[in-house]
Amino acid sequence: MNWPSVGVVIPTRNRPELVRRAIAAVRGQRYPGDLKVVVVYDQTEPDYLLASTDGVPVLVLTNWRAAGLAGARNTGLMALDTELMAFCDDDDQWLPDKLRRQVAALLAEPSAEFATCAIEVEYEGRRTPRLAGRSRVTVEDLARSRMAMLHSSSFLLRREALAEDAIGMVAEDAPGSQNEDWDLLLRAARRSPIVHLDEPLVRVLWGRTSQYAYEYATKISSLRWMMRRHPEISGCGPGAARVYGQLACWSAASGNRGAAWRYSKEAVRANWREPRTAIALAAMTGAVKVENVLSALHKRGRGI
Repeated sequence: MNWPSVGVVIPTRNRPELVRRAIAAVRGQRYPGDLKVVVVYDQTEPDYLLASTDGVPVLVLTNWRAAGLAGARNTGLMALDTELMAFCDDDDQWLPDKLRRQVAALLAEPSAEFATCAIEVEYEGRRTPRLAGRSRVTVEDLARSRMAMLHSSSFLLRREALAEDAIGMVAEDAPGSQNEDWDLLLRAARRSPIVHLDEPLVRVLWGRTSQYAYEYATKISSLRWMMRRHPEISGCGPGAARVYGQLACWSAASGNRGAAWRYSKEAVRANWREPRTAIALAAMTGAVKVENVLSALHKRGRGI
């Protein structure tokens, strides 16, 4: 088999121990083809000591595009000349056979442009696999649910798919660089179904390591941006209810009871079974705290 070259973009900011672990996991891949790594420092001084030409080469750059995760990823993508591109967040780890298995799945379908794999969520020392239960992911699937197991650290795509008349680059206008990964998935799935390897080959660290765990205003802005950008979401009852339920929860957590109530009503109109509405209403009455619910869900590898 003629294995294509793969470039891996690792954006980072002020997490030296985690980024070293992520780099080591990528360099430790049992992949027969050429592999290179680009580490992009966003809004922080780069550590050029991470650069290496031994074995799997590592290039260290500073984000020169829009500040944030999306700009950092695009900086890395534009520095690569490989046939395939992949993402890995600095707090995540690839399992040793991740790349080989995933590239083989993508190459098995010549018309496919984008591939993902399942993940294993690590939270407070507990690991939980998250599977999709399918090998293909469509626009309809992604409109109905964000499908958290299709994590950005599992993204693999063909170089030509980055062209403006294809999938395109990562959206740098996403508020706070949040939900830019969901946006990229939807744009990819519009062109052709995403190839999904339903095995947990990426270990994703959840919790306080996230740069955005409790930035509720940014979460709200990014979800509203997604609704405007992707009519497929508002056109899907369960999908719209899910987003409105999240908006209600984040509004309640930030103390905006009026907005939480309005979003709760929208969620009920779209799908009265939406469970996030109950969480938001309980938070508005003071019966629960959204942070406590989120922590309990994280222990099960889930989120709001």
